[in-house]
Amino acid sequence: MTNVRIKDAATLLGVSDDTVRRWVDQDLLSATKDDSGRKVIDGGELAAFARSQAAAAPDLLGVGSSARNRLVGLVTRVVSDTVMSQVEMQCGPHRIVSLMSTEAVEELALEPGSITVAVVKSTNVIVETPGGQA
Repeated sequence: MTNVRIKDAATLLGVSDDTVRRWVDQDLLSATKDDSGRKVIDGGELAAFARSQAAAAPDLLGVGSSARNRLVGLVTRVVSDTVMSQVEMQCGPHRIVSLMSTEAVEELALEPGSITVAVVKSTNVIVETPGGQA
């Protein structure tokens, strides 16, 4: 069973330590103490809480899609040559980098400040764990 410290839970949820403590105080999350006396939250409970708090990505572009991994963001950088371009987006706390043709960048008029939706549809997703544990 994985236990997550309050500060790490806050980082994972993108909120402050105080917010997580308030959720514990309001019985939205339950916390126990680890062997060192620090408050920890059960990883499974934290995952269920995160899922319940997640809002669907707003559909700013009015496009229907079968993809479930949609990240609304803002283009922060475009680097192009005559054939290919690198487009960087900031989607919440996540930096997403996409490589595409320069023709596509021009057709979509992508430039810093453009609102975009990064759609990830892949069967190849690498999952890593802390400390290299498998």
